[in-house]
Amino acid sequence: MVDKPLATNAAAGRRLVESARAAGLALVPFHNRRWDADHLTLRSLLERGVLGDVLRYEARFERWRPAPDPSAWREALPATEGGGVLLDLGVHLVDQALDLFGPVHAVYAEVEARRGGADDDVFVALHHDTGVRSHLWAGTMAGAPGPRLRVLGSQAAFVHEALDGQEAALRAGADPAAPAFGAEPPARWGRLLRGEADGAGEPVPAEPGRWPAFYAGVAATLCDGDPPPVRAEEAVAGLEVLDAARVSAEENRVVILPGSPDSAAK
Repeated sequence: MVDKPLATNAAAGRRLVESARAAGLALVPFHNRRWDADHLTLRSLLERGVLGDVLRYEARFERWRPAPDPSAWREALPATEGGGVLLDLGVHLVDQALDLFGPVHAVYAEVEARRGGADDDVFVALHHDTGVRSHLWAGTMAGAPGPRLRVLGSQAAFVHEALDGQEAALRAGADPAAPAFGAEPPARWGRLLRGEADGAGEPVPAEPGRWPAFYAGVAATLCDGDPPPVRAEEAVAGLEVLDAARVSAEENRVVILPGSPDSAAK
């Protein structure tokens, strides 16, 4: 099991996948945020068709940390060595978008280092093959963080303000094997909305967060030969998007991914 990012770029990720395959070893990226409460709740809404056709998916991991932490390696190291929020939080944001809406063919990004050092302010726009547009933010300079999720559909919108509580619970000493671990109180539920006349909207009971399910999946892979909970090839696909995002930011242009219909047309 490899913590994210699987590698600092897609080429290195592919080499790692090939090495694991040659050695006959399981290789599982730690993309645990597929089991966040907000992500699972949104997946349930999509599977039930509650939102209709999804038009735009917005997701954020925004923080207010105006002073850099010199002891934090992610803030001190360059991207080539794994530093910066694009390779830290951006990995999760892109993975969640690909998990929900599939491959992308076009990427636009803005990547800034507002405090000096590693990148700390990132915006990535994805155009999925399904037609869905994903807008993703990650940063440390958000004095007024936006909602964790805002998803606009043809029938309704889903807004979820709060960040999944499992990490905070673990830091506070919670037992991940406890039956109530991952449950979110009503005050932290998201809402369905259908325009201004809908007022505060309709509360949506949150699916419990299930990070322990990731580890159970790893155990089933090792002991029973089941497919891994996250395939390494999926992490490489995410790194290809992040590589394109970095090129987009450096060259101030939309990047068309190789193998997409748009690149074939060219």
